[in-house]
Amino acid sequence: MLSAETLAYAKSKIRDIPDFPTPGILFKDITPLLAEPRAFHIVLDSLAERFIGEHVDAVVGVEARGFIFGGALAARLNASFVPARKPGKLPAESDRVSYKTEYSTAELEMHKASIKKGGRVLVVDDVLATGGTARAAAELVTRQEGEVVAYAFVIELAFLGGRNVLAPGRVEHVISY
Repeated sequence: MLSAETLAYAKSKIRDIPDFPTPGILFKDITPLLAEPRAFHIVLDSLAERFIGEHVDAVVGVEARGFIFGGALAARLNASFVPARKPGKLPAESDRVSYKTEYSTAELEMHKASIKKGGRVLVVDDVLATGGTARAAAELVTRQEGEVVAYAFVIELAFLGGRNVLAPGRVEHVISY
């Protein structure tokens, strides 16, 4: 569990960008956190410690920032890493799902047979906003007969209610706004 001081340090490395990607949105930019090794380790350690000993077979990272945290968490949890990508980016046969985001509609793809039947999966992304993207990734997992054991995020924008979209799933985050 993070101390208040440690959490405040990590949170201080997230900057607000007004009106990005559209007017009225206050974007939470994680690039300063990524540029600061101590802050990056704090976030990764905080997320990883919640799943040690829980037998995670695969970590699904959502394009693009979910790759950064998902790959590192997969290594720490001795699990495989599976990318959930935007359409047309994967070279082999893929499943595709459409979903709504807080700004628009989008699609995700995952290689077929990338999750073993009954595989225990952690879905990872940088931000939980409305929950549509994480829910879409979970749909791709369940189509392959995998089990989503939890969702993990660096940031949860609690006021947007994304956690409710993922219910009754387990949702973990490091920083909440």
